Amino acid sequence: MNKVILTGNLTRDPELRETPNGTPVCNFGLAVRRDFGEDATDFFNINVWQNQAKNCKEYLKKGSKVAIVGSLITRSYEDKDDFKRSVTEINAREVEFLSPKQAEEGVVSVTRERPRLELVDDGIDFTDNPNIDDLDSQLPF
Repeated sequence: MNKVILTGNLTRDPELRETPNGTPVCNFGLAVRRDFGEDATDFFNINVWQNQAKNCKEYLKKGSKVAIVGSLITRSYEDKDDFKRSVTEINAREVEFLSPKQAEEGVVSVTRERPRLELVDDGIDFTDNPNIDDLDSQLPF
């Protein structure tokens, strides 16, 4: 099984190009913090294909937070000095945009508070009615 799941921030703006047969592909770097209590970061090259590639180019930018699900790809090539090089990349099958829309537009909130839930008294008393079948008669709809 070859499956990679990463969450991190883009290290550069996405670059969109097309293969010789016209398939869109988007490339960007992803910085991912390690969870081992270390203050270390790993960097990955990400490839996104087809329509999702176009969406990444349109909606993501350097610093955007994303979650990636994909697979590792290793390829080899010869550089301009005829040295054999290999590179490991991630082909993303799924990209989930995690940055708030305001952050994408350059407006970032200083505090991110969760909405508070307020209890509403509907007059339904669940403590006096242990039989679940009797609850239907107390519902207002």
